[in-house]
Amino acid sequence: MPAPKIQLNGHMDVPPERLAAVTKAVGDHIALTRAEAGCISFEVTPCPDVKGRFLVAEIFVNRAAFDQHQTRAASSPWAKITAGLPRDYTITEIA
Repeated sequence: MPAPKIQLNGHMDVPPERLAAVTKAVGDHIALTRAEAGCISFEVTPCPDVKGRFLVAEIFVNRAAFDQHQTRAASSPWAKITAGLPRDYTITEIA
C-alpha cells in the first residue's frame, strides 16, 4: 500500500503594514514550491472575505516530501518575510 499523501489547508493573516511585502513575495514562494519533488499542488490565494488573509492549500506525495518542503521553506526568503505571522493550518493524511 502506498504511503498516504499529506494535505495542508488553512490560512495566514497579514497585517496591513506587511501586506505589500507578502503580496510581492508570494509568487516566488509558489513557483519554488511547485518545482519541488513531491509537490502535487500548492495554492496561496487572497481570501475574498477577509482582508489580509491568504488561503493556503497544498498536497504532497508523502510525509517525506512534505517535510522536505517545510525544511526548504523555513530557510527561504518567504520565511523571513512572513516570520511571526499568525497561521492556522490543518495537516491530514489522505489516500
